[in-house]
Amino acid sequence: MGKGLVPCLAMVLVQFCFAGMNIVTKLALDTGMNPLVMVTYRQIFATLALAPFAYFLERKTLPKITTQIVFQMFLCSVLGATMNQCLYFLGLKHSTPTITCALNNLLPAVTFIMAVPFKMETVGIKKIAGQAKVIGTVVCVTGAMIMSFYKGKLIEIGHSAIHWAYAQNISASSSGSEVSFIGPVLVIASVVAWSGWFIVQSKMNAEFTAPYTTTAVMCFMASFECAIVAAFFEHSPKEWSLTSNIRLIGALYNGVMGSAVTFFLMSWCLEKRGPLYVSAFSPLLLVIVAIFGWAVLDEKVYVGSAVGSSLIVLGLYTVLWGKEKEMDPDMDDIAEKKTIEDIEMPPVHMNGKFNN
Repeated sequence: MGKGLVPCLAMVLVQFCFAGMNIVTKLALDTGMNPLVMVTYRQIFATLALAPFAYFLERKTLPKITTQIVFQMFLCSVLGATMNQCLYFLGLKHSTPTITCALNNLLPAVTFIMAVPFKMETVGIKKIAGQAKVIGTVVCVTGAMIMSFYKGKLIEIGHSAIHWAYAQNISASSSGSEVSFIGPVLVIASVVAWSGWFIVQSKMNAEFTAPYTTTAVMCFMASFECAIVAAFFEHSPKEWSLTSNIRLIGALYNGVMGSAVTFFLMSWCLEKRGPLYVSAFSPLLLVIVAIFGWAVLDEKVYVGSAVGSSLIVLGLYTVLWGKEKEMDPDMDDIAEKKTIEDIEMPPVHMNGKFNN
């Protein structure tokens, strides 16, 4: 497990970035900001943040860019940035953060199902590693559902000392969006698009290893794609203004942390560990959001949240253990060989001394 520590820490950081993005974005949307405008600014700021790193760190080692690679980058921009983010933010607007985070935890299951036909993941249900991946995925999703839809009794843990009154005032002063069935449907569609990005990105990483460049190009393409979509639905120049502090902070945070940092780290982890490993960390988002919600927004913690969080952590560890065991198949052979060598006794003379 030691060599998997860096990818693990990278994916935990990704979930912290996404947790902050959910909170800041919801506050910006509560001020009336169009989700499609937010996504467009997110791609623009992400491109500006990544371009210098791509140029100075990879320009001398950049692999040959073929027509196939350009097409794969385009698919990544459509699936991983434009479709995923537009659908997710629209779903967030027409739903609640709890429901969107819960449905987002379908990602490991959807990715696992989509990766199997492409032979990027194997079920291997007869092996312990395969059983661990399947069971762990089910436990993760179950924990996410319990955490989202089962409330239970209130757990008295006191009030946070860093409660953010400003955030509560924004939410209280906003009229809010009506919760309807279209919200969850849009979030589920975003999960499917995100899983598709995992598949395409993994295929591209096998031939083109340049995480800064691929992420920068993806965000650059998505900037135009999102701008076209947003301009079609939002014609008022006033709605594109970033004079509001929370809108500017939301756009900058989403671009730098929500896209530039997270997509680079995920691209790197996809190359090292594969799509299922990356998607398996998404359930941690619910746990982090719950903690941030209590600490910053003074939200209450209930039994459902505690039970769901425990199942999520348990399921996540099970999936990672199965993936680690699957990626090191020789470990079983080594252990078995060592056991056989241990039980083999050297020949002995009748006088009890070893025979050389």
